[in-house]
Amino acid sequence: MRKGRLLTALTFTGTLAFAQAPAQERALARSAHDAELTWGGCPSFMPAGCRLSVLHGDPGKANADVLLELPASATIPDHTHTSAERMVLIAGELHVTYKGQAKAALKPGMYAYGPARLPHQATCVSSAPCLLFIAFESAVDAIPTEASKK
Repeated sequence: MRKGRLLTALTFTGTLAFAQAPAQERALARSAHDAELTWGGCPSFMPAGCRLSVLHGDPGKANADVLLELPASATIPDHTHTSAERMVLIAGELHVTYKGQAKAALKPGMYAYGPARLPHQATCVSSAPCLLFIAFESAVDAIPTEASKK
């Protein structure tokens, strides 16, 4: 078979298989203030009043999206995640410092990326709570560093 025909056959086969695949998930739209959201506490090393809500996915598996609410003037001590995290600040002002890097001052609408296993801390410097959207690549976790345990 000539190269052009093989490519056409592979493209057609791939398109056909994709078109026949059943939809397994439903589309979703949520507000940070949706009454259907279930809020729970944060890990014990985080400040009182910190809370989490799962927006999509299973936090024990890859690709979960969560909301994190941090009380005004509260600081999350140094910690790491097994996963990289992609974040967008929704409300408040959050200062995030990754080990070896300058502090990033996040304001509503700003995006931040945190590499897996890189220690960091965050402080909500606003007078109102900070609300943060976080997308995790693998299971959701937060592991305190030795420095934060002292």
